Amino acid sequence: MSAARPLRLLVITYYWPPSGGAGVQRSLKFVKHLPALGVEPTVITVDPEKGAYPVLDHSLASEVPAGVRVIRTDTSEPFGSYKKLTGRQQIPYGGFVGENKTSLTQRFFKFVRGNLFIPDARRGWNRHALRAVADLLAQGEQFDAVLTSSPPHSTQLIGLEMKRRYGLRWLADLRDPWTDIYYHHELNQTPLARRLDARYERQVLEQADIVLTTSTDTRRLFLEKSKALQPDKFHVLPNGYDEADFQAPSVPPTDALLITHTGTISETYHIELWLSALAECRRRHPAVPLRLRFVGKVSEEVRRQVEANGLLDCTELVAFVPHDESVGYLRRATVLLMAIPDVPHNLGILPGKVFEYLAANKPVICIGPAGSDADVLLRECGAGHAFSYGAYEAMLEHLEGLVAQWRINPNLDLPTLGHARYSRRALTEQLVALVRGSK
Repeated sequence: MSAARPLRLLVITYYWPPSGGAGVQRSLKFVKHLPALGVEPTVITVDPEKGAYPVLDHSLASEVPAGVRVIRTDTSEPFGSYKKLTGRQQIPYGGFVGENKTSLTQRFFKFVRGNLFIPDARRGWNRHALRAVADLLAQGEQFDAVLTSSPPHSTQLIGLEMKRRYGLRWLADLRDPWTDIYYHHELNQTPLARRLDARYERQVLEQADIVLTTSTDTRRLFLEKSKALQPDKFHVLPNGYDEADFQAPSVPPTDALLITHTGTISETYHIELWLSALAECRRRHPAVPLRLRFVGKVSEEVRRQVEANGLLDCTELVAFVPHDESVGYLRRATVLLMAIPDVPHNLGILPGKVFEYLAANKPVICIGPAGSDADVLLRECGAGHAFSYGAYEAMLEHLEGLVAQWRINPNLDLPTLGHARYSRRALTEQLVALVRGSK
């Protein structure tokens, strides 16, 4: 690689501003910090007027460094037909999973998604992205490496084809499992579709020069896919937090013990016993103003559970907000709540928001499996630990401990936690080392 110019990295990602939500954060933050580390990124993504984003966050555009070239392409996807036939304007998460399971139309779309759009319904973008790559290379552009980020895992097939055509050094960045993703069984795939999906997954893992995962357990799942895989090319590069997002001071309320959850939560997260414990704690300590706040998408079943536990009067539901506002809600909380969905292979689920929770220096209550990657991380940083879904007594005891601390001092902020290695810049430095080919 030439020392006369910066390293040049081609980043291929479907999710890019104005897309919002968790999926856009990783690629965006890498690109944000790459120029200062001697790497010149070029981004290929979908035209937002043509793409299918579940949520929008226009504020994220300000984080793209000036001078970064972003190439936006056309796409060919089924979501326009989906919206016309269902009358819904919102793009579904997870490729139609989580939609109304009893609706004939929804079941039809789920079957079509699982069997005709493999590995996912955004595969129609691939030929447009590959055309953009071919145009760049035909103009004499040179790149030291290409990074493909997924989900959607169909994006990895772009990297696979580029490897075959051009032999570029390829880093496959997989934020989630592929055929082991928790909703995969809901796709109702035929045996032929399952074999094809698994073959695509295996080919990507075998052909990529570097495979990046966000958690140790996800790395383990991928390594089990083929005996031909070389463990030393699999690297855990977790999500993180951007230090620039946490420059403002923490301002926990003084008139309430406010527990805040940000992001999506549904019945699969099984927080019902924790809600019962919170209600009991509130009954035992009526003089302590306990408050609960959800920021983001909350399922109707979780809303019902809140009501069933008599917590509606102390619960605030805030709809999706831009990322910078979400961080503000973290700063204004006393304690932070997170949960890991009770689904297969959940030991490796390490939500990106956990790192922002750590950066907020708040106590974290985690509902999920003990020994999971999230549990290990929280313990390692001294922020908390995971309570198993049925650990009612332990949850109640912990809540009462927080109440006792709050009576003494309503600011429960923790000392600076050991999370500096999870800053987005530090993680991007690790990425640059892998692009350079060093270990």
